[in-house]
Formats: sequence, structure tokens, C-alpha cells
Amino acid sequence: MQLSSVRVKYTTIDFTCQWIFATLLGFGCSLLMVEISEQPDMGILEAAMGSLAIALPQSYLLRKTITPVKWILSTILSWVIIAGIDIGVLGWTVASVNFLPVRILGGIITGGIGGLLIGISQWWLAIPPSFSSGWKWVFVTIISWMVAIPIGSSIGLFLRHITNLFFGEIVGLAITWLLVALLTGVAATRIIKDL
Repeated sequence: MQLSSVRVKYTTIDFTCQWIFATLLGFGCSLLMVEISEQPDMGILEAAMGSLAIALPQSYLLRKTITPVKWILSTILSWVIIAGIDIGVLGWTVASVNFLPVRILGGIITGGIGGLLIGISQWWLAIPPSFSSGWKWVFVTIISWMVAIPIGSSIGLFLRHITNLFFGEIVGLAITWLLVALLTGVAATRIIKDL
């Protein structure tokens, strides 16, 4: 079923707010199924469950322009691959390093690799060829994760340090998801407008 012929008018602010809400809702729901842990502790099953929780509300928001099943499957596939190559399940794992410069550099590297895999999977499997600038989605996801992980991880480390509670790291992950949602939401409106 080809949905790309449907024209949808989104304003950047409206769509981005909805995208942020959908993404954070998915992250919140994922916390009911996936236990936040340090990098080596998470596996493929947790990655699949967490990415499903994120992809469902996002696919509902994109349903008029992108086939929901394709969005869901491409999202799950990318996170399963990320978990399989053992760089940590982006968005649900906390770096085990407490030295800030190493954490920032590690966040940039893992964010770049993870963003590349997510972007390629979603562009190749879900985004219709009729989106003339759909290829930009790959770069958007790379940059979003490369920016969001170091910032969220730094804030999480700071909060954990001042409170002595692991909850600070969870707040850092929520900030990571917020930043990713903000950056990808703005970019998605521009890509959708190209129809």
C-alpha cells in the first residue's frame, strides 16, 4: 500500500511538539518493560521491546505519509543490530565510565554509529522513495544522537554525582530522548514538506 501520495500539511512547531510527545511517551512506556542498566547488561530482547515502545506512537503520528508497519520494523531492526554489535542500546543504557571527557567522547562515537544504523534502516525500509530529500534522514539521525547522548549522559552523570542516586542517569536518558525528538522532529517536518 503506497501512502506517499497523501499530502499532509504540518507546521514545524505543531509536528515537533507531537513528535516530542510521542517519543517521550514511548520512552516512558518502555521503562515499564526495559530496565535501565549499564552498557554491557542489555541485550537484543530489551532493544526490541524498547524500540517497539518508541516506534508505535511515532508510527501513529507518521501514518498518513509512512506505512506504520515499515516504520515499526525498520526501527526495531536498527536497535536489534545496535544491541547485536554490543555498543549499548542507545537510549536505555548508561555509560559505565564516570570520567566526563571519556563519557562525552564515547557518547559521540556510539551516537554516531547508532544514529547511522537507525537512519539507514528507517530511510531504506520505511521512508518512501517519493520523499526527494528522504536521504537526509540518515544525517539527521546521526547528528541528533551524536549531540544528544553526550549532553544527556553528562547531565545524568552530574545528577548521579550530586544525588548519589542512579535516578540521575535516568533523567539524563530522558533528556537524551528529548533532544533526539526535538532535532528529528524539526527535520522530519522539512522532509515531509518535500512531498
